[in-house]
Amino acid sequence: MSLLLLVVSALHILILILLFVATLDKSWWTLPGKESLNLWYDCTWNNENKTWACSNVSENGWLKAVQVLMVLSLILCCLSFILFMFQLYTMRRGGLFYATGLCQLCTSVAVFTGALIYAIHAEEILVKHPPGGSFGYCFALAWVAFPLALVSGIIYIHLRKRE
Repeated sequence: MSLLLLVVSALHILILILLFVATLDKSWWTLPGKESLNLWYDCTWNNENKTWACSNVSENGWLKAVQVLMVLSLILCCLSFILFMFQLYTMRRGGLFYATGLCQLCTSVAVFTGALIYAIHAEEILVKHPPGGSFGYCFALAWVAFPLALVSGIIYIHLRKRE
């Protein structure tokens, strides 16, 4: 049982790390020339001045929705980890971790929805940038965090507390 709890906790911490990096780092879209765009700021290299030109990302409603969903997924994932620790030490023997599993499933849905919205609308943000580029590693991390959070939520729902 100790090994299972260790594995579940390590998986949860891995998901938290993936979500933190995906939400806060700077590579949701990689432009040609090694420049990248993130959810919060649009920073491009200005060759004339040899400086970085940074501005807020566009005021698109869909981009705001992606920002909110990714932050919500972080909050839900942190909340589910806190609930897991609380339930682990206070729940009676034989109890199920339903609250933790439900929070983790909501995390999975939030990540999925945010990444899907970004994938559908990504071309709209690139209107003022040179054509080309690809999705960055933060976008990929969000997609990796989605199934991990889904599996974690399912594991928590089926996990029983034992002595």
